[in-house]
Amino acid sequence: MNLFALARVLGGLGLALTAVLLVPLALSLADGDGAHPSFLAALAASAGLGGGLLALGRRGPAELTHREGFAVVTLGWVLFGLVGALPYRLHGALPTMVDAVFESLSGFTTTGATVLTDIEALPRSLLLWRATTHWLGGMGIIVLGLAILPMLGVGGMQMFRAEVPGPTADRLRPRIQDTAKLLWGVYVALTAAETLLLMLGGLGWFEAVCHAFATMATGGAPATPAWRGSAAPTWTR
Repeated sequence: MNLFALARVLGGLGLALTAVLLVPLALSLADGDGAHPSFLAALAASAGLGGGLLALGRRGPAELTHREGFAVVTLGWVLFGLVGALPYRLHGALPTMVDAVFESLSGFTTTGATVLTDIEALPRSLLLWRATTHWLGGMGIIVLGLAILPMLGVGGMQMFRAEVPGPTADRLRPRIQDTAKLLWGVYVALTAAETLLLMLGGLGWFEAVCHAFATMATGGAPATPAWRGSAAPTWTR
């Protein structure tokens, strides 16, 4: 097995997750909700692990085989599930790491199950992170990885075949990375359109974004509460 290629791809995924964590961190700082230390810790863990793996991976060849493809898919889900659990656990929203990992993987896999008992008590930053895990999982973590592989100098067809079920894995474009970028472009555009329509329907920007993230991924997670006296409706499952 080419451990260097495996480390390079996992490192890229870790750094991508680091960038995503900046958004709820910024919201936490803006709101002053006290959740920013948990996001900083998760961001540091993701950046440190991702940067270390990427540096290690650059020491060797970047060629991926089917074996590395399956390993990336498996370990990528583990990486996102563990790092995604840190904000819940470190903030104290969930009492154990097992519960936090369950909540994180429920989001990334768009399952929609939850162990949270008082969702409305969570700060907006954690609610946004919860919706974001659904949104990322709706398109697929590996599809995100395929979109960033050109920057790492790695091919991604093996990852695509390992992630996509069925006897064949058809591509919309000749290059698998182009297919991933096209899919993400459409996904982002539809999410933006839904957010705008929800805002036109009366929701505030925060509620609109969280509902769009959750529904685009069809995760069905309980949605955000009305915030600071907003008259927007709250939808729960």
